[in-house]
Amino acid sequence: MLLNRSERNFPRVVVIGAGFGGVEVARRLKNKEVEVLLIDRNNYHTFQPLMYQVATGTLASDSISFPLRKMFKNQQNFRFRLAEVQQINTAEKIVHTSVGDYDYDYLVIATGATSNFFGNKEVEKYSLPMKSIVEALNIRSYMIQNLEEAVLRKNTSDRERYLNFVVVGGGPTGVELSGAIAEYQQHMLKKDYPELSTYEMKVYLVEGTGKILGALSEKSSRDAERYLNELGVKVTLNTVVTGYDGNTVTLSSGEQIPTKTVIWGAGVMGQMPEGLSPEIIERGNRIRIDEQCRVEGLEDVYAIGDVSAMITEENPRGLPGVAPVAQQQGKYVAVHIMNALNKQESKGFKYFDKGSMATVGRNRAVVDMGSLHMKGFLAWMTWMFVHLVSIFGFRNRVVTFVNWTIKFLTKNSGIRLIIHKYERPKPEPKVEAENKAY
Repeated sequence: MLLNRSERNFPRVVVIGAGFGGVEVARRLKNKEVEVLLIDRNNYHTFQPLMYQVATGTLASDSISFPLRKMFKNQQNFRFRLAEVQQINTAEKIVHTSVGDYDYDYLVIATGATSNFFGNKEVEKYSLPMKSIVEALNIRSYMIQNLEEAVLRKNTSDRERYLNFVVVGGGPTGVELSGAIAEYQQHMLKKDYPELSTYEMKVYLVEGTGKILGALSEKSSRDAERYLNELGVKVTLNTVVTGYDGNTVTLSSGEQIPTKTVIWGAGVMGQMPEGLSPEIIERGNRIRIDEQCRVEGLEDVYAIGDVSAMITEENPRGLPGVAPVAQQQGKYVAVHIMNALNKQESKGFKYFDKGSMATVGRNRAVVDMGSLHMKGFLAWMTWMFVHLVSIFGFRNRVVTFVNWTIKFLTKNSGIRLIIHKYERPKPEPKVEAENKAY
């Protein structure tokens, strides 16, 4: 059933995905002579750069989430539908969803990315990804569950796999997450679990390339690695995970680490709706777009953010999958759509890189802004300020600031609650072959 075709007075812009890019498109079209329809499987926007703080209990999930209807309450030309997109029909210009079908004049695909396990089904089954609020809460619950299980084991050897935490992927997510877990080990483990020794808990960071924070400068990478070492994180470079059976993770070096907790942040792939030609899909399941963010071969369909791939001579692998790219593309697409409606030309999209940063725990961070490099406390304060002002909603900013202040002063704040117990797939029993003589 096609919904609402006859009811609208202006061209309809359908935006799929309420991430940084999708939200920016919708906001920039406020008070324009278009109807904006935003479709997402959740009714909130998530500030993903702070997802790791939800996973480690520093922040509550609603501190980094903001209701979409409240966000756009003063935008008269905005509509929202809570739905799963099932397929896109570009020939008839219709989006098929779980709540009905919607036609469009312009379509913006901003569906973001999900975890990429590179075909390793075993790792995918047993490890913990962190690309959504639900997954972050699963990590928080499962980490605490394993600490509770460790308390019940009397022998050190029996506790080992419950107290080893392995983070895979040395990008900002992996670095910030492993640093946060290590800080819990140093400052809060003994207070919460006096039966356990701080030295029994170990945090590992596994990275497949020769350095962590590959998108940052060599200096920032070295500084971040030094900070992790100071926190006790065991950083392993040039190594990939080859297997994980739920009890033991196996590395390409041959090393095996007994662990119940493997958190996966080693790769992402675009979440692409069905209906687009496979010929325009690039590496990482990303949609190939031109310099005006239009899907190749389609005049009225755009793709932005992590799901898109703008391949140029300057960026042969596409633009980085970071929030500023999605936001700048969202702003550009909103302007491009209005120019198209007004029969005006648009220049090609140019990404302005404002810099990159990552935090490695309390008083430790690295920041690259052009040729300027900062580290330590000043970089940490810069990181906090940039993230604080970027969060949607005054309440969320205040709550986040208060939580950060308390944690800074006490080193012992956090939401260490198991609200919903995480049930991980049970490891399959190993069947050892019997040698029989015949």
